[in-house]
Amino acid sequence: MTKFELIAPCHFGMEAVLKREIFDLGYDITEVTDGRVTFIGDGEAVARANIFLRTAERILIKVGSFGAESFDELFEGTKALPWENYIPEDARFWVAKAAGIKSRLFSPSDIQSIIKKAMVERLKQTYKTEWFEESGTSYPLRVSIMKDVVTLGLDTTGESLHKRGYRKLVSKAPVAENLAAAMIMLTPWKSDRVLVDPFCGCGTIPIEAAMIACNIAPGINRSFTAQEWSNIIDRKLWYEAVDEARDMEDTSVETDIQGYDIDADIIAAARDNAKLARVAGKIHFQRRPVAELSHPKKYGFIVTNPPYGERIGQKAEMEELYGQLATAYSGLDSWSAYIISAYDGVEKIMGRKADKNRKIYNGMMKTYYYQFMGPRPPKRERREDAL
Repeated sequence: MTKFELIAPCHFGMEAVLKREIFDLGYDITEVTDGRVTFIGDGEAVARANIFLRTAERILIKVGSFGAESFDELFEGTKALPWENYIPEDARFWVAKAAGIKSRLFSPSDIQSIIKKAMVERLKQTYKTEWFEESGTSYPLRVSIMKDVVTLGLDTTGESLHKRGYRKLVSKAPVAENLAAAMIMLTPWKSDRVLVDPFCGCGTIPIEAAMIACNIAPGINRSFTAQEWSNIIDRKLWYEAVDEARDMEDTSVETDIQGYDIDADIIAAARDNAKLARVAGKIHFQRRPVAELSHPKKYGFIVTNPPYGERIGQKAEMEELYGQLATAYSGLDSWSAYIISAYDGVEKIMGRKADKNRKIYNGMMKTYYYQFMGPRPPKRERREDAL
């Protein structure tokens, strides 16, 4: 089976989490850079990565890379790549996104136009035609130019992988599903421990936690662009990946996952979203203000995305809101708190410096993931076999 160099973009700051995911799937990683992880895999890897990876944004098949400081070099470098190995004569192909960073070439529209022209010229030579109707399967291309190095990749995913298909109703400023999953995966939380999101909004963090607990693959209920690429990836590989995902699910696991919000309508939406994700029975959603956050169990986790004072609410209100969170947290014996926020007063109000602090870009907004770690629970005594 043909091997590809696959590129998995992710949120800036979450590369280590994605790297671990890809390694756990069994693939060799060749490069980790800001906002993406590159690895080697075949058609089966394309299907499995799209269905199983929780923290990636999409999966690209790398067609090639080259240096370019002028539009002439961009044209010639693109034309030299073997597009005929990927794109059939009747395919619809276009540059879906282009970005230039720290490069002489930076105009997205010009980059898109020149690359499309170069691809057409290459394919004219292969298919001996002057015109492409582009009436067939879609083959979108994504281009990044970093420090004058052009990387071109075919987008196997389509809509971003954060769109699992369960979030039909959303609150203001929701955290993306793949970022929520990464936040959870950066904690030592396991399904037998308590997890509470006191600002749950439409339920993304609790739902992602429940899916992790039940081992429900994030891409199990959606489709992908490359499912139609029969010339590159055998369709049966997608069915096999779905079967593998179904076999790995364990919805019998018991959980104590809770989500609170002060908006009754948003709580209702969170419950509906959990039903669509098939984890409704694993999460307790409740209309409750953060000031009433409490729990009798020890060694639990707060994982949350509170208002930042940027897009919702006002900065003047942040001190009171985070103060309520800090007070509630102080009453939770031996708990850990993981808070993503662009509000710069988090550590001051929490009354301690975070044990770890990771810079993450939530969309275009720079945020910090504050990790206030509680003590580890004592190791459970091993039971002797009574037989």
